[in-house]
Amino acid sequence: MSSPDADLLARARDWAADDPDPQTRAEVDDLVAHADSGDAAAVEDLADRFSGMLEFGTAGLRGALGGGPNRMNRSVVIRAAAGLIAHLKSTIAEPTVVIGFDARFNSDVFARDTAAVVTAAGGHAMVLPRPLPTPVLAYCIRHLGADAGVMVTASHNPPQDNGYKVYVGPSQIVPPVDAQIAKIVATPDIRLADDGWVTLDEEPLESYLDQVAQVVRDDAPRELTVVHTALHGVGSETVARAFVAAGFAAPIPVESQAQPDPTFPTVSFPNPEEPGAMDAALELAEQTGPDVVIANDPDADRCAVAIPGPGGWRMLRGDEVGALLGSHVLARGVAEGGVFANSIVSSRLLAAIAASGDVPHEETLTGFKWISRVPGLAYGYEEALGYCVDPDEVADKDGVSAALLVAELATALKTDWKGLADRLDDLAREHVVHATDSFSVRVADLALIDMVMERLRSAPPQVVAGVAVDRLDDLARGDGGLPPTEGLRWYLADASRIIVRPSGTEPKLKVYLEVIEPVMDEDLRAARERATDRLAGIRAAFEDLTQV
Repeated sequence: MSSPDADLLARARDWAADDPDPQTRAEVDDLVAHADSGDAAAVEDLADRFSGMLEFGTAGLRGALGGGPNRMNRSVVIRAAAGLIAHLKSTIAEPTVVIGFDARFNSDVFARDTAAVVTAAGGHAMVLPRPLPTPVLAYCIRHLGADAGVMVTASHNPPQDNGYKVYVGPSQIVPPVDAQIAKIVATPDIRLADDGWVTLDEEPLESYLDQVAQVVRDDAPRELTVVHTALHGVGSETVARAFVAAGFAAPIPVESQAQPDPTFPTVSFPNPEEPGAMDAALELAEQTGPDVVIANDPDADRCAVAIPGPGGWRMLRGDEVGALLGSHVLARGVAEGGVFANSIVSSRLLAAIAASGDVPHEETLTGFKWISRVPGLAYGYEEALGYCVDPDEVADKDGVSAALLVAELATALKTDWKGLADRLDDLAREHVVHATDSFSVRVADLALIDMVMERLRSAPPQVVAGVAVDRLDDLARGDGGLPPTEGLRWYLADASRIIVRPSGTEPKLKVYLEVIEPVMDEDLRAARERATDRLAGIRAAFEDLTQV
């Protein structure tokens, strides 16, 4: 038997009494009853749910659906919406907010609650007509002249999660705006309007499709066969229509994953980076023989690519796609007068590509809320399959426009009897081999992440895989010149780099590795083998160092 804390039970009862959702209210009431009777599991569950308010992370609010302030539910969303509209009204008398939502559980409910809060507070709310990709919402902020945007999505998180992305202006919020909004989310007395907001028609989507099609040059060839999966998300229709609008044939869909389904029945995690997520798409590719496989995550802001090879189909790493698109943007002349940017955990290859074309390059903190804010951005990416190829229209990662640019590049290479793998070989010869790897340490208790980070700080390795550490940056102190963020970055004497940081969207610790290997006498295979061996040694060392 476990003795519950009286204050915990009181806070839970107060929260439940104010909860507008009968389902989550009953859920908390039931936990309180079980905890009060000494049920240890209920006490532990309740303590976690009331350990604090769900906080804005790398991509906004994200968490498991359920009752309590540390879960995604109507109460938390209503408070977040109230915080947003209060922040906007501090400078704008009648702010306009456009709201989008995906097909996850309760996404439409959370979108409606947001509109009700904005309207009751004297703002103007516009809600997209149905579940649509995050890039469509990001586009609509500028297109509709809105002051802010909200996208209800948990992107690639598991089925039990949902989330809440907030944009002020065209970009996602960054500190201190997130903290300013969070100051208000604890206020329970919030009015909701019964009506008064606008439900938009199809015009914003049609406008987005017209615009995204222009990413592809008029004189570019269009003879390409693509297999596409939306991983049970909202991308299938938009991607198919975008390809047709741009002059390509519609992709061949993975039918079992083409329709939105919040249970994500065919995948363990609806993330193209996760093992098994791409099995159905690659199996269809074996059957149909396309030129390329393209996948989007459930809200279609990420883009994954697979290519054929002598050993079968293989997934490209996000850094490989990032380099391919960056070099393509440079070759098209789009970057003239602009800036390239990528996050600190992404490969340094883009910086080398930018330097070769005399294009300025900037490194940012993780997340497109930082990348999109780089002044004069012409192209930006992060290794987690996020690419911004049309920043003047969508100031965020966009898996639809990225897919079109991948198609344009693949088609251009095809006309020269080459493929994306050949272009990667060319980049390695031009800029030496930049080999990357990453792994995650998933935890059930977030305190374990703090424990590992403290251990690495107090006893950092001085030698990794036989190579001396040249420099250690504590990113929490702002080492390296960027705003403080939780993480550590090692540079080794051979120019290898390791970054360890907590995920901003999931309960896991993430480790990013990169080695740079010269290409001797044009022997690219030997250089890649050396890089692979070095990566394996560094990975083994940090798998030991990050054990929980």
